[in-house]
Amino acid sequence: MKKIWLVLCICALMLCACSKTTGGSNETEADTKATAAESTETESVGAEAAEDKGTLILATTTSTKDSGLLDEILPVFEEATGYSVDVVSVGSGEAMKMGENGEADVLLVHSPAAEKAFVEAGHADEDGRKDVMYNDFVLIGPKADPAGIYAEAANDAVKAFQILSDTESTFISRSDDSGTHKKELSIWEKCGIEPDGDWYVEAGAGMGAVLEMANETLAYTLSDRATWLNLALDEDLMIVCEKDESGILYNQYGVICVNPEKNDGINHEGAKAFQNWIVSEETQTLIGEYGVEKYGAPLFTPNAQ
Repeated sequence: MKKIWLVLCICALMLCACSKTTGGSNETEADTKATAAESTETESVGAEAAEDKGTLILATTTSTKDSGLLDEILPVFEEATGYSVDVVSVGSGEAMKMGENGEADVLLVHSPAAEKAFVEAGHADEDGRKDVMYNDFVLIGPKADPAGIYAEAANDAVKAFQILSDTESTFISRSDDSGTHKKELSIWEKCGIEPDGDWYVEAGAGMGAVLEMANETLAYTLSDRATWLNLALDEDLMIVCEKDESGILYNQYGVICVNPEKNDGINHEGAKAFQNWIVSEETQTLIGEYGVEKYGAPLFTPNAQ
């Protein structure tokens, strides 16, 4: 009987030992899986960090932002390339000054004569300037049209500006060295007029802000068509002059990479990625589709070569 009891005790001890060994094995396996999971998570985070290529500074005219175009297309660029884009929305003249001073990596602007001078002065990289898209300028005024421009000069910008001067109708100028401001000044020059007086208001502001001012004061102003349509201020304002057959209201946009040899810290790789992307067939299609669903026609016409 004692022998049987002894055998039973030994068996019980062996079973306990096996149970502990098995539990230890399970715990070790669980620990191994947890460690592997942590390792995989760390590797995943590392992979995401590797895809992040840093920030690219884009200096651009206010119309590309106020029109909503950049909000539509930039997320596509960021996702495809890994670059984050810091948009600085100013007039084209100010954007080019930023480029000269090394404060921007790439420019998206609409002042062709000034862009040509920028490139010729050596501020652009070896590829210079590339066409991206175009739209047109429109003369906006109150629906009452006290100057009578729509009736007299609906498709003649020079005559429309002459009427504004003759009637001293309140006109709000961007006065910010932007592409729109330069276009306005070129039309006054063709009229042989140097605008001055209380009727000529120099705002020193972007396109969206100037259109809001015109809406509040029922004044006239020159706008790019895209910003005008996007802000939808047509309850009290309207287009009084557009589609001048002389081409004077044509509005071309270009992209320029800043010369990295003139300034330290230029993200030339990122700038070149943006330039190549925005003139690519895929992005040109995106630009051509923007606004079609809402307005029945694109706000910009792509024309990269």
